Amino acid sequence: MNTAAKLAAYGALVALGFGGAWITGTAVGPLTPGTAQAHAGHPDGGNAGDAGDHSGTVAGATQDQTPAGLTSTRGGYTLAPTTTLLAPETTDEFSFRITGADGRPVTRFDVEHDKWMHLIVVRRDTAGYQHLHPEISPDGTWHVPMRLPGAGTYRVFADFTPTGGEGQTLGVDVSAPGAFSPITTAPSRLAEVDGYQVRLDGELVAGRSSPVTLTVRKDGRPVTDLQPYLAAYGHLVALRTGDLAYLHVHPTGSPGDGRTPAGPGIAFQAEVPSGGAYRLFLDFQHGGTVRTAEFTVNAQEPADGQHDPAPTGDGHGGHG
Repeated sequence: MNTAAKLAAYGALVALGFGGAWITGTAVGPLTPGTAQAHAGHPDGGNAGDAGDHSGTVAGATQDQTPAGLTSTRGGYTLAPTTTLLAPETTDEFSFRITGADGRPVTRFDVEHDKWMHLIVVRRDTAGYQHLHPEISPDGTWHVPMRLPGAGTYRVFADFTPTGGEGQTLGVDVSAPGAFSPITTAPSRLAEVDGYQVRLDGELVAGRSSPVTLTVRKDGRPVTDLQPYLAAYGHLVALRTGDLAYLHVHPTGSPGDGRTPAGPGIAFQAEVPSGGAYRLFLDFQHGGTVRTAEFTVNAQEPADGQHDPAPTGDGHGGHG
């Protein structure tokens, strides 16, 4: 069988597998991982492209309480990639559109932490985490260079706010052909990356706003001059293992507000939808370089068995 035929056959198998994953994701119960934040408009008036003023907003649309990122369609918006089959270990352009309920591409987005679009990519075993920022063309097509570090099925999360609409996080699977061995992760609250040590303190309690602090040290010394990255000293993404329910956690304070220190501690408020294991990814900048620290934490069920009242919105938690 030639290479093209092999890829075609693989693509058919991927399509079948993706369909099953989508059904599983949509079947998850009514859980809410976070509270929606207000979003700042574009400096240029909110138009992320030049193809008219179509925003894709659905009049009267309401959000359900399913955790974010489990489906590719929600709230009248759809994440539509141009392909779901990519070559591993090769840098290629990944492109997609966000379409409205009428099927037309959305071209107007609000700025959220300095960007119109945040794209999170991670293999389904939580390896290969990436935080990317695509650029939009006038026709509403987003483009970004992407390199999948190995074979496997990856989840791509598009985190955005359409102008005139609520914040959304949509997810879709893409696959890289080839054999791979899934990773396993044990609970860990201390991460090391490029000579930095990052410690996570605080307990996650399902359905409740939980304070957590990430403390950054370099060669054992506290880092007190963290640099702002995308309008914050840190960005924290939490993914529930198994189905990869998505939560982008709120930071406490912001650079330049006169009360938030530039380290060593970075404070967040996190609300996870259920008990169980979560993978946490912290992006922080120091010395002009952005690094990612990874953790595995078990969330507890509330001691009284009662969750806080579910917040409104779709669980789009804003950018940490």
